[in-house]
Amino acid sequence: MDLVYRHGRLTTGEATEMLTGAPSNSTVRTLLRILEEKGQLTHSEEDGRYVYLPVVPLTSAARRALQGVVRTFFSDSVGDVVACLLSEKGPKVSESELDRLQKLIDDAREEGR
Repeated sequence: MDLVYRHGRLTTGEATEMLTGAPSNSTVRTLLRILEEKGQLTHSEEDGRYVYLPVVPLTSAARRALQGVVRTFFSDSVGDVVACLLSEKGPKVSESELDRLQKLIDDAREEGR
């Protein structure tokens, strides 16, 4: 899915060339077919080739995936997620990112979320 989102559209041949580990063309076709059966991709036919496109916009897919991570690994606690990300072992957070987070927290308080 990362490749499809990154490029917007993708053929089996393009995916095969971009994937590490030299997967076979039939393996890539199978993976794309499974993603299509699961409703993640759709395809159109151009010049005898299938061109795969994402069904769900990246932002929606990312939000859904993140909600699953928060539910599964952090017991639905946004605070625990933020604490984990802001811990010493987490990535460095810039002053502008901290300001943005503070504004989001202030807005959430005002709205009662």
